[in-house]
Amino acid sequence: MSTLADLLAEHTTLSDAAAAHLQRLVAEWQLLADLSFADFLMSVRTEAGDIVTVAQCRPNTASTVFPSDEVGVTRTVRAEHAVDPQLERAFAADRVLRDEDPQWLGAVAIRREAVPVGFAGTDDGVIAVLTRAVDLTHPRLPSPLELAYQDSANDLCQMVADGTFPHQEGNPRGLSTPRAGDGFVRVDEHGTVVYASPNALSAFHRMGWTAELTHTRLSEVAASLLTDPFESGDVATMIDAAAGRSVVPEGPYRDVGMRMEADASRATVLIRAVPLRPRGVSTGAVVLIRDVTEVKRRDLALISKDATIREIHHRVKNNLQSVSALLRLQARRTTNPEARGALTEAVRRVASIALVHELLSGSVDEEVDLDEVVDRLVPILVDVASGDTTVRVRRRDRLGVLSAELAMPLVMVLTELIQNAIEHGFGTSTADSGIEIIADRDVRHMRITVRDNGSGLPEGFDVTGSDRLGLQIVQTLVSIELGGTLTMGHATTGRGTEVSVDIPLR
Repeated sequence: MSTLADLLAEHTTLSDAAAAHLQRLVAEWQLLADLSFADFLMSVRTEAGDIVTVAQCRPNTASTVFPSDEVGVTRTVRAEHAVDPQLERAFAADRVLRDEDPQWLGAVAIRREAVPVGFAGTDDGVIAVLTRAVDLTHPRLPSPLELAYQDSANDLCQMVADGTFPHQEGNPRGLSTPRAGDGFVRVDEHGTVVYASPNALSAFHRMGWTAELTHTRLSEVAASLLTDPFESGDVATMIDAAAGRSVVPEGPYRDVGMRMEADASRATVLIRAVPLRPRGVSTGAVVLIRDVTEVKRRDLALISKDATIREIHHRVKNNLQSVSALLRLQARRTTNPEARGALTEAVRRVASIALVHELLSGSVDEEVDLDEVVDRLVPILVDVASGDTTVRVRRRDRLGVLSAELAMPLVMVLTELIQNAIEHGFGTSTADSGIEIIADRDVRHMRITVRDNGSGLPEGFDVTGSDRLGLQIVQTLVSIELGGTLTMGHATTGRGTEVSVDIPLR
């Protein structure tokens, strides 16, 4: 499915500013569809003079009248889909054009209205036309909510024709937008509530308001309920400015169509004020409100849990570093060379685990960057294990990011393999003594190879029968913890040893 930008580039020569205006309109027109109880189609004129539909929106408040996707349908007098005369006239109009008689689409009676999309300030004029299609098959007496919805929708559609909806700034803060069904309040040009939907009343009651909203000043009501004085002032200014009672000063609240999240004593709400100014005359505003108390509470719980997990990793890292320091002190005081070597190996193993916990303490998604771990671990291993031997360790490929449950044992495996290669692969070092870490990874598997150019394996060596603790640890971790396979043999590129670990990622 082509995007709106693709279709505009394919069929039109609109300016960047005009195309951006249509993008903003599509981002906001769900409100138009919901208030109108109608489907919306956006059509543009092609370079050849035809008319093509480039976007479609279905209402959340009513059944759709277009079960099939209309995007991409081209209308021309020479094709099966002929141009609607009303649609043709709308490209030269500055007002909403309404059909007197409904049209039948199968068993559904539809009233179509053409809304020209005005764009002031350039030579583009009417840059597109919105078709508002309303189902008239089952007429009935509209409720007060439906009348308030439709009255607001008519004003907004005229603002689309005027080129004043949506607002130029869009949604700079990236906040989610309340829908009409979440809570709808219509205020007049004085900021007085004309109509409030039941959901809006419930939201204000949750905030602490106990009386009716009708005939009250909404900005004063909202300001009295919010706990933060700065938020209460901002919300009051936003509502009054949207209603046309005041002018918003220059600054971060210049966008009168902005969204705000505010806290009352017992609830958290999202509030959005949309000014209604058809033909430049203020008729009030639509205020949408959504109760997000439970969502905010869950978000805070997740944030608290995440912070707790990171703090645990941090404390585990500190404790492991303390253990490592104690083992290092004990190793220095031990006169037995074998015991000193065992303690030194324990220091290295504890340090590698501590490094993983250190990275997890700064991660928000329990994932570890193996490249960072290896790059920080290798100098420690070379310094501890090499002694008088000079060995260069190089990571040749990117290892990538792994989850903590895979990263922890894999880091231990790499630590043992690199340590083993340094200690047993090079009796005496040469200028080219080196170890390479090679990775081959796809979406299902990862294969890591540790290759050295040392003395190689002794004749008849069998990794499964080895009594070395390091290799036994590697076999256990690879087969049990990682569910992978371990192979060890002579290097395929010449002298030395090559150890490969193949683990499944899924």
